[in-house]
Amino acid sequence: MKWMENDLVYNGEKISIFGLELFYPKEKIVEILSGITDKVKTILGYHLSFDFIFMAGVYPGISCLCMMASEKVIPITTGRKNLKRILFILAFLQIFGWTFDVIENYYLLKWLKSPVIGDEFGFYHVVVNSKWIIALSGALFAIAILVGSMFKKKILKSAI
Repeated sequence: MKWMENDLVYNGEKISIFGLELFYPKEKIVEILSGITDKVKTILGYHLSFDFIFMAGVYPGISCLCMMASEKVIPITTGRKNLKRILFILAFLQIFGWTFDVIENYYLLKWLKSPVIGDEFGFYHVVVNSKWIIALSGALFAIAILVGSMFKKKILKSAI
């Protein structure tokens, strides 16, 4: 939700959503969430709420990409059969990526209401990192195969 990010400001600097997810230490998150104005809290709350809608398209979309890529793989060798399996597994794993994204937003919304972060911060980072690994692995792997299959078609057509 890029249109909201310009309004996410703390001490004259933009708040990075990626920073909240991945890079800021616990103390920095508590400092930001304790010090932002009510207006910025509202905007951040909207951003996190809209993220739930965004998730409903992203993870099923990545799963579909994996399944489309799997259809492009012709299983004539064991390696290609394994590639189809990997794509299927990556498609299936998107449900876990989606679940991890929901958990991440739950924590951020909870901390937004009450900026006290306990021992759950380590778990939070495992969840966030797992979400990104699952989503990016599925998307990049599927896109690479789909793009590769497009080039194969062009080469075959030009040879005929």
